[in-house]
Amino acid sequence: MSDILEVNDDNFEAEVINSDKPVLIDFWAPWCGPCRAIAPIIDELSKAYDQIKFVKCNVDDNPVTPGKYEVQAIPTLLFIKDGKVADSITGMVAKNKLEETIKKLL
Repeated sequence: MSDILEVNDDNFEAEVINSDKPVLIDFWAPWCGPCRAIAPIIDELSKAYDQIKFVKCNVDDNPVTPGKYEVQAIPTLLFIKDGKVADSITGMVAKNKLEETIKKLL
């Protein structure tokens, strides 16, 4: 079972911006092939790094938040620390690249 929380335009600020730990946000859509391909990697990492909060945001259902963060393509992963974007990755990337970025965040 995944510990990845589904966030939306309404709870984004409470769950992400006001989080007491760094957050990895996966902006995705059900029809997106690379999004489906990267999901199991993110799921695996969410089990390995409990000092980071992992969340997903469906861009089709929640247009406001991706717009605010200028998400142009999916999957886009944003790394938020202290309420600010610390890093971002767009597209399908290898697990070790994600891990490097997570480690920089900690």
